[in-house]
Amino acid sequence: MSGPARGRALHLLPCSGVSGDMWLGLLLDLGLAPDLFEGLPARLGLAGVEVRCGRTRRGVLDAARVEVIVPQRGGGEHGPARHLPEIERIVARAGLPERGEAIACAAFRRLFEAEARVHGTTIEQTHLHEAGADDALIDICGAALGLATLGIDEVTCGVPIPVGGGTVVASHGRLPIPAPATAELLAGVEIVGGPVERELVTPTGAALLRATVSHFGPAPPLALERTGRGAGTRDDPAYPNVLTGLLGAPTDDAPFEERVTVIETTIDDMLPQDLPVIVGRLLDEGALDAVVIPLQMKKGRPGFRVEVLAATDRAPVLARLLLDETTTLGVRMREERRWAWGREIVPVSTPFGTVHVKRALARDGTVLRTMPEFEDCAGRAREAGVPPDVVRRAARDAADPDGTRGDDGGDT
Repeated sequence: MSGPARGRALHLLPCSGVSGDMWLGLLLDLGLAPDLFEGLPARLGLAGVEVRCGRTRRGVLDAARVEVIVPQRGGGEHGPARHLPEIERIVARAGLPERGEAIACAAFRRLFEAEARVHGTTIEQTHLHEAGADDALIDICGAALGLATLGIDEVTCGVPIPVGGGTVVASHGRLPIPAPATAELLAGVEIVGGPVERELVTPTGAALLRATVSHFGPAPPLALERTGRGAGTRDDPAYPNVLTGLLGAPTDDAPFEERVTVIETTIDDMLPQDLPVIVGRLLDEGALDAVVIPLQMKKGRPGFRVEVLAATDRAPVLARLLLDETTTLGVRMREERRWAWGREIVPVSTPFGTVHVKRALARDGTVLRTMPEFEDCAGRAREAGVPPDVVRRAARDAADPDGTRGDDGGDT
């Protein structure tokens, strides 16, 4: 059975780093209408902010350039310091496409999480000048709008990513490059210092990478449609300051490959009833999968191994959760390669009500397997007074009228 054809794929070549304005320039060069960027300040309610679109040269390369002009406030700050809830409200009011809003909110959350870790505080207590600035709102929301409008469903990125060197001046003073928040956001990604003594990857650019990139590595097989280049602010004739992107359609049906982190710990002194609570907390905090495996520990005592699969950048948060909320004294972490099919969860209508169904997808959008979500089936079954399998079959028929069957399997 085939689902809707998958959209475009974009592979980034960050030979000169990544910044928010480079993202915007790249998407403009790939065909986005300038008025979408120029109208963003009004959509976001940013008084006095102007967006200018044009072209420029960086070294020997012609590139699109998007410049955000913001009014200077006291102390030279580009807008007020904002907390994450305020930024999420601004994004929600902007009327972005659903996928664009999701990307923008994910990028800001990643950015605030990184800053909170750097400063040893919580997301709720974090209020940032750079992350909350008017130009950061334009950069992140503009990139999210551009990706959604151009129908780009998959983003990959080449490595290593050059991060520059030296120091940069921020609201907290002079900081090393990569800036602490940038380094947090790039955890698990292959980077290289230099080749110039300046900041090549900004926190905003890194947050957009983390919110969009599914794989860091070589370009996947593409039917190449066009290339684009987005210019950064500085001009270095010997080192063109552009972000290049290759836009096209995926041409193979191989699984997606990515780096993941496996986190493990063994426990023999917790009540078994508490372990499902821990698994739920891990999944709520972004674990890709979490399982509890019974085993026999030293001295013949019964125990459990908690095994967590995580995106590399989420591993520190999940490892700390295990240390804080279980009786373990230590956790083990290792990086592994994972091949996985794409996946999506879609609602379907059944005679018993709406049930969400998980679908495994090949690169070309072909639906390989479907499996109704158990909790939905159980809930609808209780309401209707029927066995869960009756609801499950109805959901499968609704999601899969051609008769394809499968199960959801596991990830670990």
